[in-house]
Amino acid sequence: MTNTQLANGTAHTLPADLKKALATDKNAGEIWQSLTQLARNEWICWTISVKQQKTRDDHVKRVISELKEGMRRPCCWMGCIHRTDKPISPSIQGILNKRSKT
Repeated sequence: MTNTQLANGTAHTLPADLKKALATDKNAGEIWQSLTQLARNEWICWTISVKQQKTRDDHVKRVISELKEGMRRPCCWMGCIHRTDKPISPSIQGILNKRSKT
């Protein structure tokens, strides 16, 4: 699988580090292509939303391993807040409001 064949998400473009990891692992790349555009978007947002490079590197590795374990979306994550095709749910807005106060 080549890098150019890997699909993006709804609101996010596949970043270079995740694209490289998916292209390197044929099985993970094939699973990636089988995901919905929204599911791919969740993985991308989960990967890029961290602050430290070490955490991001860990997330890239986890995307590969968790896809191969059968996970279709990141676990225990509130979801992408960057989507413009739907409003943010009240529960997520409450979390965001709490975060902005700290």
